[in-house]
Amino acid sequence: MGRKLLLEKAHVEGIRYFDTYRREGGYRSVEKALKTMGPDDVTEEVKKSGLRGRGGAGFPTGMKWSFLAKPEGVPRHLVVNADESEPGTFKDRYLMEFIPHLLIEGIIVASYALGSNTSFIYIRGEYAWIVDILEQAIQEAHNNGFLGKNILGSGFDCDIHVQRGAGAYICGEETALLESLEGKRGNPVLSPLPCCKRCMGPAYSSKQCREYCSCSSYH
Repeated sequence: MGRKLLLEKAHVEGIRYFDTYRREGGYRSVEKALKTMGPDDVTEEVKKSGLRGRGGAGFPTGMKWSFLAKPEGVPRHLVVNADESEPGTFKDRYLMEFIPHLLIEGIIVASYALGSNTSFIYIRGEYAWIVDILEQAIQEAHNNGFLGKNILGSGFDCDIHVQRGAGAYICGEETALLESLEGKRGNPVLSPLPCCKRCMGPAYSSKQCREYCSCSSYH
């Protein structure tokens, strides 16, 4: 049987909370990235790891990160697609409900690599109770210096916001999700690549929950 990665610590009592997660080795990836690596180094490490998208296309994560538009003065945002609406699926729900700090750690590492100071978790509207879990975990990370201004004295700032969807199935599609996040009707739009700069707006990088969780598994 293969080694568990994302669920390796799922059985640990209290792993949902910062102190237990930290005691079990949590946030070491953030320390490694911010203290010993540059953003491009992190991207190269993800490329070498072979991490790919889990939504069907299997697109290499590191390659997609390298496509993100980087013009001066244009903000970049990382977006977690947690709009898990396929019947019978619960993989993202399980990770967010029981190991929320795994996702937060992955977001911080990915945000550092992408130069994103503001990140969003777009979560399925029916997962109302998980919003509270995520917001508690985000506050714990803030209180312990892993979110906010000048994380670990690195000069890097990062904040995470949870955005609850309204239950529209179509918002699991990447461009529809971004439209909804911007306060528009959640309809798909023709776009060359959502990770490139959108017309008159910021550049986004959107991937699924379990993929960002994987970023924190490579210590």
